[in-house]
Amino acid sequence: MDNTVLHKADTRGDANHGWLHSRHTFSFANYYNPERMHFGVLRVLNDDKVAPAMGFGTHPHDNMEIVSIPLEGDLEHKDSMGNVSVIREGDVQVMSAGTGITHSEYNKNKDKDVRFLQIWVFPNKRNVTPRYSQISIRDVEKANEFYQVLSPDANDQGVWAHQDAWFHLGKFDKDITTTYNLKKTGNGMYFFVLDGEIEVEGQLLSKRDGFGIWDANRVNVKSLTNSRVLLMEVPMAV
Repeated sequence: MDNTVLHKADTRGDANHGWLHSRHTFSFANYYNPERMHFGVLRVLNDDKVAPAMGFGTHPHDNMEIVSIPLEGDLEHKDSMGNVSVIREGDVQVMSAGTGITHSEYNKNKDKDVRFLQIWVFPNKRNVTPRYSQISIRDVEKANEFYQVLSPDANDQGVWAHQDAWFHLGKFDKDITTTYNLKKTGNGMYFFVLDGEIEVEGQLLSKRDGFGIWDANRVNVKSLTNSRVLLMEVPMAV
């Protein structure tokens, strides 16, 4: 299909710094691939593993919506707005960098790795007042269907971002089929498999594979094994 893009797990950028092992779906830092700059406004999708008691020292960001989704372990966050918090599996964190912030992220544990997804989304408003938010999604988690963890609406379920984007997570049993209906016409959908195997419109996807599709109003997703999936609906125009 002309309206899809497939990013297999083993084709991602691979940066191993010892304390940090990061896989980059899109161009990032020393990994540059002109065919992998972004998917619409989805600019960065990093799959990070941080060694015990190690982490990212204080560093700056601006004019980016930054979403962190822990997969295992505990990640400590500190920023220039005075926020100090720990995020763990079952939490979702968002920062609007806006006019500029600095922050640090460290593995809170001294005996185990922390794994998390770091996701950057281009905002639809520049130079906003920086902000920080995190929530637990344990109370809204549902079995065998996608549940929302991010939207453009501060009053909706999950965290919110300065962009017409909707993020959903799903945990599916084997042989479950579900349909996702696009929230906004013209958006695209990017699937990232956290665990297991799924099929999206006939495309087989395995753990850590990414698959983008656009010019479609709905997609069918079948879980071929027990699986976990992150679905990001984003505008295609940057």
